[in-house]
Amino acid sequence: MSGDASRQYEVRMALAHEGTAAADVVHEVYDEYGFTWEADGYHADLYALGDAYLKRDDAFFVAVDGATSRLVGTAALVRFAPLPPGDTVHTVDETVRVAGADCSLERLYVRKGARRAGLGRILMQRTIDFAKSRGAQRLEIWSDKRFVEAHRLYAAFGAVVVGERICDDPDQSPEWGLKIQLG
Repeated sequence: MSGDASRQYEVRMALAHEGTAAADVVHEVYDEYGFTWEADGYHADLYALGDAYLKRDDAFFVAVDGATSRLVGTAALVRFAPLPPGDTVHTVDETVRVAGADCSLERLYVRKGARRAGLGRILMQRTIDFAKSRGAQRLEIWSDKRFVEAHRLYAAFGAVVVGERICDDPDQSPEWGLKIQLG
């Protein structure tokens, strides 16, 4: 089943108390792909949106189904001091990161039943707009290599692959590192 384009969706900044509902969106996609869920570890940020994103002047967006008020999509932006410059990737504090990035796209997920309604594109645009409004110059994206449709979405926004890494998630997932020049 694909998303109903005539259905009304609202994309907005998350509220701090919506962590469990946001986690449910991501958990559903994790189940779909057979990934391991780690509520007290790798996914703990989702249960604490206020502390993890909103109190730091980062962003966490949600897509809400207008008919059911159910969260059907998520996307976050985390900002940080610019990483060492370059055109590929660097290891920073034992983690492979996109060179020159000063922000990262996090937690972009859409429930299977809400896909094909343009929500991924809207969530991505809101994230980029927020990053630009805060003066960000280069966005990093780390995406599991199996998320081929997501990679097409990122490419539509100008993302290019600059490297790869093994994620520190419970499954040690292989990921592509992509960058989008914002400024």
